[in-house]
Amino acid sequence: MSRHLANPPVVDPATVAEIFRRFEEANPEPKGELEYTNPFTLLVAVALSAQATDVGVNKATRALFAIADTPEKMVALGEEQLRDYIKTIGLFRTKAKNVIALSQMLIERFNATVPQTRAELEQLPGVGRKTANVVLNIAFGEPTIAVDTHLFRVANRIPLAPGATPLAVELGLERIVPARYGRHAHHWLILHGRYVCKARKPECPRCLINDLCRFEPKTA
Repeated sequence: MSRHLANPPVVDPATVAEIFRRFEEANPEPKGELEYTNPFTLLVAVALSAQATDVGVNKATRALFAIADTPEKMVALGEEQLRDYIKTIGLFRTKAKNVIALSQMLIERFNATVPQTRAELEQLPGVGRKTANVVLNIAFGEPTIAVDTHLFRVANRIPLAPGATPLAVELGLERIVPARYGRHAHHWLILHGRYVCKARKPECPRCLINDLCRFEPKTA
């Protein structure tokens, strides 16, 4: 087991609250970096982002969403043409198939609208728990926590809610994050992991929570 995973978890509620207070002070309204125009395009963008960068997805979807921003338009576009729009994205063939299938299911089962429960979202082809959580949070304001690789690393490294699986980290964070920070908690942690607490060399000197983090050895 790596050294940072062996650290004891942060259990003091005051420390947890202070961590998120600092994140909020620095960035009161954090935003996801995927581009979208409505809940449907958000759902598609998040589904396409699996094993791909937000930047890469945005480059592909700008033209796509200009012509197919509803389930009906996406189905009309068809799988073959959709592949042409997203061929720069990893696993584009499988993703194209899933996007057409989920669009068809939205039309047939949900009156062409994106459902607002995790259970219903996870019925859609290519939509897992993380994707559902992102949609619930960003589109509908639910205090869900979507655990990507950045958040998983940060939660274990601080350690804030250490866990061996994304689900364990998600449930751990749900237990400790103060309610007032629930809606934005996962955005703060993802952005912190993406731009400061990086995988190979975390930038500890400019970290907002350097003094509260137990990760060792910290970078100079």
